Amino acid sequence: MNKTARFLSVAAVAAFAAFGAHADEADSSQFALQFDTNRTRAEVNAEAVVEARTHSLEPAGSRVVTYKSNADRTAVRAQAAEAVRTGQIPHGEFSAM
Repeated sequence: MNKTARFLSVAAVAAFAAFGAHADEADSSQFALQFDTNRTRAEVNAEAVVEARTHSLEPAGSRVVTYKSNADRTAVRAQAAEAVRTGQIPHGEFSAM
């Protein structure tokens, strides 16, 4: 019985060691990228130009609507100053009314 248990434990350790021996390189070389180096610089540049024309880097919905104002700057500043004086809008860091 003792010999059988010892034999089975040695067999288990040997099987575990053999399983670990099939590990790959430590630098993960199996995942290295493969590049096609048969293309010329001109081909790559031409493809980049076409892509730049057809693909926008601007996120969807990021356009801002522009508005052309006819108001005069001094008139708006005078109205704001009057609103602060009359207490219609708060002024300073403490803005609670």
